Amino acid sequence: MDDQAALPLEQALEVYGDMVVRAAFGMVKNRQDAEDIAQEVFLTLVRKAPRFENAAHQKAWLLRATINRSKSHLTSAWMRHRADLEDTLPAPFTPQENIVLDAVAELPLKYRQVVYLHYIEGYTAAEIGRLLQRSPNTVLSQLARARAKLQQTLKGEFADEV
Repeated sequence: MDDQAALPLEQALEVYGDMVVRAAFGMVKNRQDAEDIAQEVFLTLVRKAPRFENAAHQKAWLLRATINRSKSHLTSAWMRHRADLEDTLPAPFTPQENIVLDAVAELPLKYRQVVYLHYIEGYTAAEIGRLLQRSPNTVLSQLARARAKLQQTLKGEFADEV
C-alpha cells in the first residue's frame, strides 16, 4: 500500500481510522479521549486537504497529526483538572495480554510512543525518528530502555508458562 497513491478521504477514514484511534489511545490511555482525538485529526484532514505523495506519506501525516494532537490534549488545562471515571466495558484481551498492556501503559510517554510505532505499526527506527523528529539512535535507545523496563515490570508474571 505504501507505493500506492494517497487514498480519498472516505477510504482514508476506513483504512486508517483504527490505527489513529490506537495511536491516540496509546498516548492518552483513555478510549473516549482517543476517539475524540481521532475525530479531530480527520476533521483537520478534511479542512486542510493536504496533498500527499503516496499512501505512506498520508499514513505518516495521520500518525504525526495524532501524536501532536495527543500531546496537546495531555498538556491541556482540561487534563489537569479532571477525574477519570472507571471504564466499565471489558477489554477484548486475555488476562495475560491485559498484564502486558497495563505494563506498556505505565511506561513514560516517550517509550509508549516508540513501542507502539515499532511493535504495533511496524515502523523501523529510522521511520519512527522521522515521525517523532528524533534521531534513529535515540529511537533505538528508547526501545531498548522500554524493553528493559517492561522486562523488569513483567519479571515473574509469566514464569509458570515457560
